Amino acid sequence: MFQGKKIILGISASIAAYKCIYLVRLLTSQGAEVRVVMTQATKDFVSPLVLSTFSKHPVWIDFHENNVWNNHVELGLWGDVFVIAPSTCNTLGKLANGLCDNMLIATYLSARCPVVIAPAMDEDMYLHPATQASIHTLKTRGNHVLEVNSGALASGLHGPGRMAEPEEIVVYLATHFFRGKALNGKRVLISAGPTQEAIDPVRFISNHSTGKMGIALANAFFMAGADVTLIAGPMNLKPDFSGITTVEVVSAADMENACLNAFEESDICIMAAAVADYRPIKIADQKIKKVDSELSIELTRTSDILQKLGTMKKSGQCLVGFALETQDEEANAKAKLKRKNADFIILNSMQDEGAGFGRDTNQVTIYSANGSQESLALASKKEIASQICQRIIKSINH
Repeated sequence: MFQGKKIILGISASIAAYKCIYLVRLLTSQGAEVRVVMTQATKDFVSPLVLSTFSKHPVWIDFHENNVWNNHVELGLWGDVFVIAPSTCNTLGKLANGLCDNMLIATYLSARCPVVIAPAMDEDMYLHPATQASIHTLKTRGNHVLEVNSGALASGLHGPGRMAEPEEIVVYLATHFFRGKALNGKRVLISAGPTQEAIDPVRFISNHSTGKMGIALANAFFMAGADVTLIAGPMNLKPDFSGITTVEVVSAADMENACLNAFEESDICIMAAAVADYRPIKIADQKIKKVDSELSIELTRTSDILQKLGTMKKSGQCLVGFALETQDEEANAKAKLKRKNADFIILNSMQDEGAGFGRDTNQVTIYSANGSQESLALASKKEIASQICQRIIKSINH
């Protein structure tokens, strides 16, 4: 997500500074190059040694160290984005008024890249008119000032003033500065997760799908620049980005209706959900009580959503299905590709170590309607989703 991106992280003297250790880890683990600049007082809250260890670069605090000048102008011009987190009330005021008395402010005044500011302070300080005036001034000058969170504060009070969490900052950076453009203007429909087919008010038929693969695909296509609609069955996961439109459904019929409503306007459609193949013919109005005799539940087929979309597919639309198989994997996947009029079928085999429901990793084989096939080696579902996204981008650009 951040491979090769250059991020300056400015840290001011707040108890929230400890969160920046994790923020540096998040950014560097996703390929970013991070340079940290902090105020003298910040050393009371977080160790420069820890930050330099995780960023793999010295932390800048003073204008000169060991008779060497730290070139804040060069640092300010180096970054792709400058994140100031946490920003105290004092630092907000200095940023807004150009009071340049430390390395952090000097670097800010030298920066030509976008600036993201994450305030952190006590409730009364945050709500004070002077602080709000500083925030307003910074916003009018084009700075991105994140909303604070509400919760327990260091003072013992409970209210607004908590710094945005590191994960929230990473998502904000990705969404606003580092999305790709390969799929700009393209609308992508993705289904994910299981469906639940009611037996009675408290029981249902379902499967072990967690939706991890579908969520990873939604994130990958969003980061490639697409407008993404996610049709999500019952699951505990949510996509990383608020810009992804999520439609929550329960049953196969719900999912079918949602997919049919969105399909016509979609350029790319990926059916990654594990939709129930059967549902009870009759749903009991009340909980079915246990009795001494056996219980039989008559089932009927649910609608085949992928096949129905295949009959509706127009020229220029790309339709992708998933196939989870336990035997005769290749033959079944190829047959499904033809039968569903899909452009791609992505095969998951339950025989593959590390693949399948609930896992964080996957390995798949992509079968194309043009006769080609490609196997993707075991990797995280995030990486597999990224590779699938790139394959589809390549196919639609030919």
